[in-house]
Amino acid sequence: MTVVIGWDIGGAHLKAARAERGRIVEAIQAASPLRLGLDRLAQAFAEVKARIGTADLHVVTMTGELADTFASRAEGVGQLCALAVRELGPALSLYAGRAGFIAPQDGPRHVEDVASANWFASASLAACKQRAALLVDVGSTTTDVVPVIDGAVAARGYTDEERLAAGELVYTGLVRSFVIAMADRAPFAGRWSTLINENFATMADVHRILEQLPEGADQMATADGRAKSAEASRARLARVVGCDVDGASEAAWRLLAQWFAERQMRAIMDGVMLVLSAASLRPDAPILAAGIGAAVAEEIARRLGRPHLSFDAILDVAPDVCDRASQCAPAAALAALAATSAMVC
Repeated sequence: MTVVIGWDIGGAHLKAARAERGRIVEAIQAASPLRLGLDRLAQAFAEVKARIGTADLHVVTMTGELADTFASRAEGVGQLCALAVRELGPALSLYAGRAGFIAPQDGPRHVEDVASANWFASASLAACKQRAALLVDVGSTTTDVVPVIDGAVAARGYTDEERLAAGELVYTGLVRSFVIAMADRAPFAGRWSTLINENFATMADVHRILEQLPEGADQMATADGRAKSAEASRARLARVVGCDVDGASEAAWRLLAQWFAERQMRAIMDGVMLVLSAASLRPDAPILAAGIGAAVAEEIARRLGRPHLSFDAILDVAPDVCDRASQCAPAAALAALAATSAMVC
C-alpha cells in the first residue's frame, strides 16, 4: 500500500496527515468542537476528506472521547470509532498506543489503550528517530511533555490521569485555554488586580496581542463572538481586570498580555521540570518542539540550555508541508508509523 492518512480526532479539532510511500505530503486541521455534537465532527470529516483525498488505509487516534458530549470515556471511544468507520470506510485501523493497531470494532474493548493515545504516536516516532529527546508538543488546548531515553518512550504515565500527575500532560494551550486559568490575580496599574472569574478572554487573545499567534492557528469563535483582531483582543483582556480597553494604554495591555504568556510558560516549564526530575535524560538531549506553540517549546529549550529540534525534522515531509505537519504531529506521526509498519507493506 502506498497512501496512508493519519487522523487525530480531538475535542476541538480534526487533524489529518497524508503519507505517500512514507512521505508526508499534506496536513490539515479543521475546527470540530465536539460540544456542538457529532454532526459537527461529521461535517469536519467531509471538509477534510474533500481536501486530503483518498487512501489505501486510514489510521485513527483520538482525544475527543473526553468531551462532555459523552457520558464516559468508554462511550466516547465507542461513538467516535463508529463515526470514523462511517466516514472513512472499512480500510481503517484504530491506534491503541501501547497495544498497537487494532480493528475499530475492538476499540470498546481497549478503552484505556485507545483513549487519548495520540501523544504516544508522536513519542513512538520520536523514539524511532532519536536516541534521546524531550518531546514538547504545545497545542491549542494541551501540552504533551514526553521523554525519550535510549530510543524508547520513557513516560511514567499513560492515561490522562496518570500523565497529569506526572507532569507529562499540562492542560494549557496556545489558543483555547481561558486566561483566568492562568492565575487568580495579575499585576495591573501598579497593583495586584483580582481577576473576574468569567471567560472573557482566551490565550489566543494574549498571543494575538503579542503577535505570536501562528497564522490559521485560532479556528475557534472568540469569547465574545467579536473580531479576531489585536484591538478586539485587548478589549477582551481588559474585561478580565474589570476595565474597558480605553481605560489603559495599548502598552499597558501588551504588558498584561506578556505577564499571562509568562504564566503559561511557567505552567509548561513546571511540567517539563517535573518530568526531567524523574528522567535520566542526558544534558545534551534536545527539546523536540511540536504543535502550534512550537515557539514556546523552543524558548523552553533556550532557558534550559538544551538544543531544540523541530518535529518536522524527524519526518520525511514535503518542504511546503513542514510547518503544518509539525502542528499536526500526532496525525503525521501516525501516518508515518503506519506507512512503515509490516501491516501495510
